[in-house]
Amino acid sequence: MPLYKLEEFDPNYRETFGGDDVKALDLYTEGGMIVGSVADALVDQDGHFRYLVIDTNLDSVSKKILLPIGLSRINYPAKRVYVDGLSKEQVERLPEYREDVTVDEDYEEQIRFVFRPLTNDGTNNRETFNYQQEPALYNLNEQYHQTLRLYEERLIANKHRIKSGEVAVGKHIETQTARVTVPIKKERVLIERVPPTEIGTVVDPNALKFQEGEVARIELYEETPDIRKEAFVREEVRLKKVVDQQTVEAEDTIRREQLDIDTTGELRVDKTGTNRPETV
Repeated sequence: MPLYKLEEFDPNYRETFGGDDVKALDLYTEGGMIVGSVADALVDQDGHFRYLVIDTNLDSVSKKILLPIGLSRINYPAKRVYVDGLSKEQVERLPEYREDVTVDEDYEEQIRFVFRPLTNDGTNNRETFNYQQEPALYNLNEQYHQTLRLYEERLIANKHRIKSGEVAVGKHIETQTARVTVPIKKERVLIERVPPTEIGTVVDPNALKFQEGEVARIELYEETPDIRKEAFVREEVRLKKVVDQQTVEAEDTIRREQLDIDTTGELRVDKTGTNRPETV
């Protein structure tokens, strides 16, 4: 079964633990002697804690090892992790843990072999081994580690952009009959015969010069209308989109689990802790 570092499995594990960080705790013996600190934790694919990565400093022996979770007792208020027995000899026998180490079945069996005398003297088939076969090493201690997940529902609001309609703008042509009045001028000749002003005056016939043919020419002009059509800009139309914002409220019934504690007898139950899903 593959194992994952705590932050690889849950990048927001601090929020999951309600702000507590197991990697910030020191490791003590039950006698109160500090023997190292927690550097990380390894969990399986289901999120169950299997090992604490410990930086040990025990009797001048410094080494990074994997400690099965069942051998520890975590006290978050005191910011300590207590180990149920960890000797210098065990630290020396345990395989050193490095970042490039692959924690496979052989590696885990080396760890179990060191701690197995503390739990049982039996051996297990590596091919069929599961963590439930050695509860003393891998089970969370019921007194110090038992945890429950309390779930609650929340309303999550998201927005989706959907097409609600469209506006198409086009043009069409209307026709109508237009009339325009243009005054025009037209010339004509008016011939008038009037009495001579010197009527009765004797004229010497030898002084007169009689003519035949054309004696006068007058050109006549008239105006003709010039009607044509020209196009002019009547108005402009501009198109743009305007976003109107409004707040939409929604409500639904959500559920939340609460812890019910029933006790019998004269027991002292500490109810001051906070709910921590998947904590150890």
